[in-house]
Amino acid sequence: MGLFNRTKTTTAPTAVAVVEGPDLGHLTGDWTIDNTHSEIGFAVRHAMVTNVKGRFTEYEGSLHLDGTTPGNSTAELVIKVASIDTNQAQRDEHLRTGDFFEAETFPEMRFRSTSAERVRDDSYRLTGELTIKGTTRPIVLDLDYTGSATDAYGADRVGFEGKAVLDRTDWGLTYNAALETGGVLIGEKVKLTFDISAVKAA
Repeated sequence: MGLFNRTKTTTAPTAVAVVEGPDLGHLTGDWTIDNTHSEIGFAVRHAMVTNVKGRFTEYEGSLHLDGTTPGNSTAELVIKVASIDTNQAQRDEHLRTGDFFEAETFPEMRFRSTSAERVRDDSYRLTGELTIKGTTRPIVLDLDYTGSATDAYGADRVGFEGKAVLDRTDWGLTYNAALETGGVLIGEKVKLTFDISAVKAA
C-alpha cells in the first residue's frame, strides 16, 4: 500500500476520572464555625528536640458547603492573634510582640479559600490564601469529613478534622536564636491542626 492509502484510525478520547464519594447533598448550605466546640491548634519544634503545642481561642469562621459539587464549597476564617495560648504566659506575651505576630499592629490573621476538591471518600482539600502580618500567601488544607448530626437543641452540625504545614518565615515570622550545641531554638515548620464543628444557618 502507498503511504497515502493507509487506513485512517481514530483514538477514542481519554476518560476523565471523577472522584466519587458519599452523597452529602443534605450538607448544602451556609454554616458557622462553633468555636466553643472547635479547636485550631499548632505545633512547632523547640530546641531541636521536642514540640511546643498551642492554640488560638478566639476566631470566627464560615463555610458554604455544596454536598453535591464539593468544588463549589468555600471557607473563611478570621483568628484573633492575641488569643494565642501555649500554656505559658511569658511565652504567649513574647509571641504577641514584634518578634513574632506583632499583635497590636496586625490583630488578625485571615484565611480565605480559593478552591475545593474531593480527594477520595470523605477526604477533601482546600486551597486558599492565608494572611499574617500583612503578608498573603497560598496554603493547602487537607480535611476529613467526620460526620453530621442534629444536636439536643435541634441545630444541624457538621464536623471536619484537618491539617496543614507552613514555613513561618514565608509570612515574616523569622525570629530565632542559635543554640550552643548547634541548631536553632525554634523550628521554621509549623504544623496546623483543625477540629471543626459548624452549625447550619437557619
